[in-house]
Amino acid sequence: MARPREFDESQVVAAALERFSTHGYAATSIQELCDVTGLGKGSLYGAFGDKHDLYLRAFERYCTRTLDGLRDALTGPDAQALQRLTAHVQQIAAGTADDARGCFLANATSELAEHDPSIATNAQTTIDAYEQLLLECIQQAQARQDIDPAHDPGALAAMLLTVLRGMEALGKAGKSEPFMRTAAETTITLLTTPASTRPGSTSKRNTPIAHYT
Repeated sequence: MARPREFDESQVVAAALERFSTHGYAATSIQELCDVTGLGKGSLYGAFGDKHDLYLRAFERYCTRTLDGLRDALTGPDAQALQRLTAHVQQIAAGTADDARGCFLANATSELAEHDPSIATNAQTTIDAYEQLLLECIQQAQARQDIDPAHDPGALAAMLLTVLRGMEALGKAGKSEPFMRTAAETTITLLTTPASTRPGSTSKRNTPIAHYT
């Protein structure tokens, strides 16, 4: 009869996630994973396979929890849709300012996605789901006329996604909170500007912004 495991797999994955988030994949050794999880190499290999398998478990957990948090932040009644979008942009701006560690999703994608299909697929799925949540929230705000319905909601979602992911990259590069706050306020202003008053507008409110994918 096999001995029951005497450790909590969830806690082990959480400890590995913290290590990978801080130091990355290449700079994390099996011994360092043993140190942070409290497991011997035999137990680690037996329960999780090799380092790559454990990294995938940690990355999948991060993506799942990230999307859960985004759903909580961006879903709700139509009447509060613009409020949710505004709060989300402001939260990202404050949370990413001068963040040297950066986002694990971005870091993992940068380090491994080019050569690791599993990481690339999970990252793309997460980003696509994020964009869809932004799109749906924008459409809710448009239904209430809080965002001009003449705008293409897909184009606005693409803009927001680009700004928010860009904030994460710039925060890692050392950009300050005042910089991020200004970017957030400008983004919110653009989001709520009527289509007919946008620079370059043809003054026709029913002319949508082109959406390029």
